Amino acid sequence: MNKILFATTNQGKVNEIKTAFKNAGLDLEVKTNADLAKPPIVEEYGSTFEENAKLKAHALAEYSQMLTIADDSGLLVDALNGAPGVRSARFAGDEHNDQKNNAKLLVELGGVKPEKRTARFQTTIVASMPGKFDQDLVVSGQCAGRILAAPRGDDGFGYDPLFYVPEKGKTFAEMTTAEKNSLSHRGRAIAALLAAFPDWLARFS
Repeated sequence: MNKILFATTNQGKVNEIKTAFKNAGLDLEVKTNADLAKPPIVEEYGSTFEENAKLKAHALAEYSQMLTIADDSGLLVDALNGAPGVRSARFAGDEHNDQKNNAKLLVELGGVKPEKRTARFQTTIVASMPGKFDQDLVVSGQCAGRILAAPRGDDGFGYDPLFYVPEKGKTFAEMTTAEKNSLSHRGRAIAALLAAFPDWLARFS
């Protein structure tokens, strides 16, 4: 079992997982949706990150008959009762427009005091074995911060220019890739995956 499918079309995520597996000494060839003939398009109708990650992992594992991992991520803002949450990428509409999403977030938080603009990013990763979905491996990672009143920084994507991390004194968009990966929700979720993955995988050998 030296191949694994990552249910994504995001090459950045793929490269991150490949590097993490390699650094952990896991000799796995990572495939993606692009390596499949007409892979299913999965509608993410779940109400939680775990539900959406499972929808993708199960659909692609069943289709490919390969061990499959999938993830879902988003921003949860306390003053907005956890919104945008699973709707983070489509907060301002279905076109996945970062600029519009950020603008809507700032409007929604208009008048909210800085100390009340607390938020966290979360990533949940699910690993699934075809036909054994009752034995899924589920891990998560979070990074706490707060939402600024104006964007700062030129790197990153999504809500990164607005997401300020007090322990670093920077937004995600002001950090180097290495800085961000060292404390980001995705970096922490991948670390949790690597810690649990070998023992979980051993169940199926």
